[in-house]
Amino acid sequence: MSPFSCVGVIGKRRDPQIGAGLARVCSILRGLGCTVLVERHEALPAGLGVEIVDRGGLAARAGLAVILGGDGTLLDAGRSLAAAGIPLLGINLGRLGFMADVPPDRLDEALGAVVAGHYEAEPRLILEARLVRAGQPPRLLTAVNDVVLRNQASIRMLEFETWMNEQFISSHRADGMIVASPTGSTAYALSGGGPLLHPSLAAIVLVPICPHTLSDRPIVVPADAQLRLVARGVERTQASVTLDGQIAEVLEPGDSVEIRRAAYPLTLIHPPGYDYFGILRDKLRWGRGPHAPAERV
Repeated sequence: MSPFSCVGVIGKRRDPQIGAGLARVCSILRGLGCTVLVERHEALPAGLGVEIVDRGGLAARAGLAVILGGDGTLLDAGRSLAAAGIPLLGINLGRLGFMADVPPDRLDEALGAVVAGHYEAEPRLILEARLVRAGQPPRLLTAVNDVVLRNQASIRMLEFETWMNEQFISSHRADGMIVASPTGSTAYALSGGGPLLHPSLAAIVLVPICPHTLSDRPIVVPADAQLRLVARGVERTQASVTLDGQIAEVLEPGDSVEIRRAAYPLTLIHPPGYDYFGILRDKLRWGRGPHAPAERV
């Protein structure tokens, strides 16, 4: 793999405690001979000898973006940097860390290896959503994890239809629908009873949220399919569509949401020794290993 000479750094927003972490990352990168671009942050200490840039400037110049925070920070960065082809390395300061998988105690080792070109690059399928409203041009939005149709009013269920490539799938009465990428299959979709999809799969999963009919189960479809969600009776409810749990758009009567695989992937960078199933075992509290002794009952 190619080494990196110009590295961008993005810290968790609205976190006044992130300054020390940003300073440490910048110091390590400068010691490795990198040009360091840091996204403007109110907690960034002065005198670090780095360039302060906005997100667009970072996307235009950096060969790698180091994300300091949790999975939410990485999702936010991924939506804005994937189209520019900037790979992301996540330093986990959050809770789970499915995507931001480098722990702080391995920071020096991981950055040294990655900057020198010793890493694994993993392309991840992401989603493009088109909000279609009569009389207006479609709004194009990007999601790394999921696009969710949901009801903002908890006392009513939504009524909606699902379509694939103009082929009718079903009518639903539920609290909503999660449309998730393989990356998003370990997020909201998992808590909704959906299956785990390996990140290398070219597939999308649809997971109904608390369906009224118990036979309304999750379904996995090809990634090249075009999906469409059409909300019915939204004048009696408060339907909205959310992307990665971070962007929300309220739906009006007649609106539909078209979802497909984005034309570009999001590339994640992992240090040597990355083990996807090891992360699942750790985060989901699976078995301890192939040779672990049996637990006593």
